[in-house]
Amino acid sequence: MTTPRVVIVGLGPAGPEYVTEHTLSEIARVPHRFLRTSRHPSAFLVPTPITFDEIYEAADTFADVYAEITGRLIAAAQAHGEVLYAVPGSPLILERTVRSLLNDPRVDCLVQPAMSFLDIVYARLGLDPVEAGLTLLDGHEFATAAAGHAGPLLVAHTHANWVLSDIKLAVEQAMGDEPVVILQRLGSPDEAITRTTWAELDRTVEADHLTSIYIPHLGAPVGATLVRFHELARTLREQCPWDREQTHQSLVRYLLEETYEVVDALQALDPGDPTTDEHLIEELGDLLYQIEFHATIAEQEGRFTMADVAQGVHDKLVRRHPHVFGDVVADDTATVLSNWDAIKQVEKGRSSVFEGVPHSLPSLSYADAVQRKAAKVGFDWPDIDGALPKIAEEAAELRAAADSADPAAVHDELGDLLFAVVNVARHLGVEPESALRAATLKFRGRFEIVEQLAGERGIVLKAAGLTVLDELWDIAKATERR
Repeated sequence: MTTPRVVIVGLGPAGPEYVTEHTLSEIARVPHRFLRTSRHPSAFLVPTPITFDEIYEAADTFADVYAEITGRLIAAAQAHGEVLYAVPGSPLILERTVRSLLNDPRVDCLVQPAMSFLDIVYARLGLDPVEAGLTLLDGHEFATAAAGHAGPLLVAHTHANWVLSDIKLAVEQAMGDEPVVILQRLGSPDEAITRTTWAELDRTVEADHLTSIYIPHLGAPVGATLVRFHELARTLREQCPWDREQTHQSLVRYLLEETYEVVDALQALDPGDPTTDEHLIEELGDLLYQIEFHATIAEQEGRFTMADVAQGVHDKLVRRHPHVFGDVVADDTATVLSNWDAIKQVEKGRSSVFEGVPHSLPSLSYADAVQRKAAKVGFDWPDIDGALPKIAEEAAELRAAADSADPAAVHDELGDLLFAVVNVARHLGVEPESALRAATLKFRGRFEIVEQLAGERGIVLKAAGLTVLDELWDIAKATERR
């Protein structure tokens, strides 16, 4: 059985003078014809076509557009054996539907060469793209695709002023006076070449589907800050004696310390006081450096790079959010979390619900995580009324163990009591680690007042006795409430 075929041709950058004779012969030969869009100066060369313009109007995203067009073309090829698909410019320049068709095993694709808009761009700019080191980018992906590049850049798919605005805002370090050339409808009678500045990029012209922009040079590359940070980590690893000596294992203590310092900064964050952001920014930076440090060590060992880390977490988040990037419906948090766990279970191939819970978590957090995992498969009290009495039960068992003077039994029963307290905290929606930390900080604050009061009254704490300390404690509590 012959595999259905899609013959793909390009209609060049503008009028019919840029369309090859071979393309015209293919259009005439294949009777079942499709146009990605009729909004092109040479679209009239394809007689009696089916166009996909209405999909652009109805779909929510461009990804939806490309998927729908691909699906319809494959269905048509299967029905007719062979169909023709005509696209603007060259089929191999920024044509996502063509790429999708080429990757689909259900059809064979025959791509015919065609002139792209790039040839006219190079002619109008007097530019040799190889000698100039020109980078071609998609305007919809500028913020990520342009990372590390300062120019020269040619940005296509800039069909609307909101795309130009997104591009402009992606370069935080831009001064505003950097030159930009806006190229529109090249090769057509109403061709327009507009020279402007970065600040005026989205205010100079009305962008259309035949618009691209040329950026000769930016003062700083897009994403320059992160690129500089990555290079700094490499430099320190190579030139600083202390950095050179570190290993993944030796850095563990610093990773933990920086993580807890971030937690402290988060707890100190005041939504009404923007100055508290500065502490959080500093601590997040310190934590980020630890991540970069580990990636740099691995890069030097030839194992993986920071790019692998970023790509891995990016792809994982996309996979685990099928309700955002796929066709799964999830209208509430509970469904999102359920889907997340199911996807994670398949990815990891885990046989136990507890696999993946880090053993190195602080004990209260570890108990909370283990209990939550068991609860997800139904092993849990239905509410706090089942969990709360366990505290009294475990406290009584601890009392009995203490009376028996059996250290091992006391150790076990105290652990059971703490585990029961964590269970109650979970049912109340309280994170036990932060609750205990808050209680400890409260105790510390009150006792520091006790120390201050004792100093003012000439009282020596160690010699004061519990009755005096209790009196000072009550004063400290009253002072705290005022």
